[in-house]
Amino acid sequence: MALGTSDLLCTIFELLSPADLARAACVCKLWKELASDRELVERAFSKPWKVRRVLGSPSTAGFWRHTGIDRFAVSHRLVRGDTVAGLAVNEIKRLNNMMSEHGIYSRERLLIPISDPQLLHESTCFIEFDDHANREVAVLYLEENPDGKSALPGAGFTDRRRGMKKLVDSVKRSLRVDDATAAYYLAVSNGDPRSAMLEFSEDLRWEQQR
Repeated sequence: MALGTSDLLCTIFELLSPADLARAACVCKLWKELASDRELVERAFSKPWKVRRVLGSPSTAGFWRHTGIDRFAVSHRLVRGDTVAGLAVNEIKRLNNMMSEHGIYSRERLLIPISDPQLLHESTCFIEFDDHANREVAVLYLEENPDGKSALPGAGFTDRRRGMKKLVDSVKRSLRVDDATAAYYLAVSNGDPRSAMLEFSEDLRWEQQR
């Protein structure tokens, strides 16, 4: 009888992963109603990455069950002169469903893979289906969100996030790239600016050789 009490079930469900919530929703009508609650599911999805909010509705409930960091991406708005070599190489091509660099000219943006979970801490992400990438992802806007407002927390920035912003600015100036590219190379280099520059140089050299 205790497992039929809504308050107790909610307390238990708050401890479950998205996959386990999906399993619980198959038990009975009451469990399905409680385990499918949007706020509860979003919290379980966001918890591993310390994301503050995930806005928008996915096309299917299965979106929430995959909690890997590859479910997230940074949105980079393309400007004239951008090339895949100037941004990154293999990971971006795979994420954006690109066979070659020529596809960049038909797009307004690229999705940048996230490898450093710290970029997601206290962030707000937006569930979007990218037609070019042909996939649904939780998108992080480093500069502006779709409504034109800052997607990053304001007064609640931690010292670590301020330090990361300084690192991004430093690498951005050194590599002569945009914020998203600088953040990407810092992420794959564990926050080491020198390693980030080496990674960028290697990717650029590889692309030129190809």
